[in-house]
Amino acid sequence: MARLYLSPPELAGNELDLLRDALGSGWIAPLGPHVDAFEREVCEVVDMPHALATSSGTAALHLALEVIGTVPGDEIWVATLTFAASANAVRYAGATPVFVDSHRATWNIDPGLLAEELDAAARRGKLPRAVVTVDLYGQCADYDPILEACRRHGVILIEDAAEALGATYRGRPAGSFGDLAILSFNGNKIITTSGGGMLLARRKAWIDRARYLATQARSPARHYEHEVVGYNYRLSNLLAAVGRAQLADLSRRVDRRRAINATYREALGARPGWSFMPEGDGMRSTCWLTCALVDPLVDPDRDAILDRLEQTDIEARPVWKPMHLQPAFHGCRLLGGGVSDDLFARGLCLPSGSGITRDEQQLVIDTIVASDHADARRAQRIAR
Repeated sequence: MARLYLSPPELAGNELDLLRDALGSGWIAPLGPHVDAFEREVCEVVDMPHALATSSGTAALHLALEVIGTVPGDEIWVATLTFAASANAVRYAGATPVFVDSHRATWNIDPGLLAEELDAAARRGKLPRAVVTVDLYGQCADYDPILEACRRHGVILIEDAAEALGATYRGRPAGSFGDLAILSFNGNKIITTSGGGMLLARRKAWIDRARYLATQARSPARHYEHEVVGYNYRLSNLLAAVGRAQLADLSRRVDRRRAINATYREALGARPGWSFMPEGDGMRSTCWLTCALVDPLVDPDRDAILDRLEQTDIEARPVWKPMHLQPAFHGCRLLGGGVSDDLFARGLCLPSGSGITRDEQQLVIDTIVASDHADARRAQRIAR
C-alpha cells in the first residue's frame, strides 16, 4: 500500500473544468477573473467584507501586520501553540513576538490569561500593537472574551484561521472575528490552491493598501514607479480557479473530517491514557486534524505509537512545538506557561484527510492497537 499521509490534498472533481476556463481566457499570470471571483466567494463564506488573494497564508499575515502600521519596537502577541508562520511574519515586519500560552478547554490561546496580561500591559503603558490568535487544528479560539479584552484596550485582533476554514464559533464562521483575518490554501489544508492564502479585513483601506504592497508597490505611472518596497504576494488566476472548485466542496469536506474524528474517538477514546482534543463550548470544529493526548506513563507512549505508525508507512506527527520552545525565538517572552508544553509533550496528530478511506483509517487504528500487543510481548520477554 502507498504511504498514508497526514492530510493530503483531495480533488473536488471540477478543478480541470475551471482550469481549462482559465487557460482559455488567456489570464495565466497573477490577477484575472478567477482571482476576483475567488475573493468574492471567500468573503461570502467567511462573512467578511473585503479580501485579497495571496500567494500564501504567511504572505497574508505579513501584509496584515504591514497595513496596521507595525514598526520595529512594536510587540505582537501571538498564540504560542501554532505553526511557525504565525510568528515568522512578526519578525518579517520587524516587530517582537510575545507568546501567550494555551487553554486546556480548547488548546487555543487562553482568553483569561490574555485579558489579565493586557490589563497589566495597559497599566505599564506598553500595550501590544496587535494580538494574533490561531484557530488551532480546525477549531476557533474562544472569541467572546478575547474580543472584549482587545476592544477594551483598543488592540487590533488578527485572526489566523489558516487551519479552520469551515469552522464556527457560536454560529459565526472562522475568519470573521478579527479586525483582519487570514486563511491558508496550502496543500495540506481543508481546501487547497496548491499554495495560496487570503487576507480578509473589515476596512477597505487595509485591503487596498495590502493589494498595493502585494503587487510590488507599483505606483500608477506610465513607467515603473515604486515609492516604497513591495512584495510579490499575489495569487495566480490558475490557482484561484482550483480554489474556487475546492471552495464549492467545503461543507462536504468538513462533514467528512468530523466523521473521521468521530471514528477515531469511538475506536480509541476508551484506551488507557488516551484523550482527544476537546471541542469547546459553542464551537464546531472542522477537525482539520484529529489530535489526541497520550499519558506518558502508559505503554506504549506517544513516541512509541508514532514509531509504530511510521514503520507501517503511516504519517503521524506530534502536535505543534510551541513557539517559545523554538530555537528561532529563543529569548522571547512567554505569558503564562505549562499548558502548551504539556500538549506538545503528549499530543499526536493522526491521518485525517477528507479523502482517507475507511480501510485506510482502520489500518491506522489497527496499527495503534497492535502496538499495545507488541509492547506487551516485549515486556514479557524482559520479565523472563
